[in-house]
Amino acid sequence: MNQPYAVSEPTCSSDRPVAAIDTVRSTASRRLFIDNLRWTMILLVVGMHAAVTYSPFGNWYYRDGAATDRLSALAFGTFQAFLQAFFMSLLFAVSGYFACASLLRKGPASFLRDRAIRLGVPVLLYMLAIGPATECFVARSWRMPPSSSFGREWFRHIVDGRVLGESGPLWFCVALLIFSAVYAVLQGVTPPAGHRTTGEGEGDPTLAAMLAFVLAMAAGTFAIRLIVPSGKAVFNLQLGDFPQYVLMFAAGVHARRTGWLDRLSASSGRRWATGGVLLGGLAWVLIIGLGGALQGKTQAYGGGWTWQAAAKALWESWVCVSFSLRLFTLYRARFDTQGRLTRWLSANAFAVYVFHPPILIAVTRLLHVWSMPSLVKFATAWVLGGAASLIFAALVARRTPVLRAFL
Repeated sequence: MNQPYAVSEPTCSSDRPVAAIDTVRSTASRRLFIDNLRWTMILLVVGMHAAVTYSPFGNWYYRDGAATDRLSALAFGTFQAFLQAFFMSLLFAVSGYFACASLLRKGPASFLRDRAIRLGVPVLLYMLAIGPATECFVARSWRMPPSSSFGREWFRHIVDGRVLGESGPLWFCVALLIFSAVYAVLQGVTPPAGHRTTGEGEGDPTLAAMLAFVLAMAAGTFAIRLIVPSGKAVFNLQLGDFPQYVLMFAAGVHARRTGWLDRLSASSGRRWATGGVLLGGLAWVLIIGLGGALQGKTQAYGGGWTWQAAAKALWESWVCVSFSLRLFTLYRARFDTQGRLTRWLSANAFAVYVFHPPILIAVTRLLHVWSMPSLVKFATAWVLGGAASLIFAALVARRTPVLRAFL
């Protein structure tokens, strides 16, 4: 299972007190639809982990183990596959969008120092504290000898190097820190130009360029999965998905520098969405129907010289680009403001991302004794886990002085 998680720049949509204004609109320096898009994706992260808890697909700290009928398994597989195809890549694009503005404003040295704190510190916190505590006390996935203790196992966890691969959902921050460092070095050699937001831009991608982008993403994904199959992690990084992530991060940077997203028409976004749903849906039915997935033969999809691996890489790339373009144009048109609730969601999104694993697992363990269909338990866990994570983020995490510095 490709692990789904994310966030980039801390959200601070307005410097004005919350009580002073009911609705804040975007400014040239802060695009609120991007903030709103990000917190939406982070809530989908919680949903993905809730799904993995009850579905027969993927890996997570805790699995409910309830029997899943064939129809429910198909529903889970479709939901997870479509979501995984675009939402992490979209979050990398959002991160690239904010990274470009941040680098322009701060310069390479200050930009990297800020990223090291805002991304590196949460990673260390998770690897050293949140992750081990989650595994031992909440998920109970640490198998300790009766004579051992948490402290002793924690020490072994550090000494034997397992900690390096235990970033959990914070793998996204590790990857983003690497991308940001490479980006800052490259722009230190060739300083970035200022961004444009109106008028015709020579950086506006044509349809042919977008299709070439999809094909390049698919080719890169297929090629790397010949070496590192989908689902195999190296230090908790799913390298088989990284061509998508790298290209979408770069696309976010390009979009900010050229301003082409502001010029992309809503009708273009709708056409991409139609293509994503119709062609993506038809292709999905053919790929799983003809490739052996319905008979449980899924190994060929993960990588190698198989038509299933090639088709899956192309399908993922198509869904990634088409859904992302539609969501950008939709949020730009309809969700480019923030009221009290959306500003609150935006402010607490990163803390939800960091702290949701133990909270969601606790919720799903409590639901274990509830005799309901797996799809119902999944939806319930998503709602309750998301709400509890938001409450914890707002009332505990972001009110703790040490944590507040990077949340």
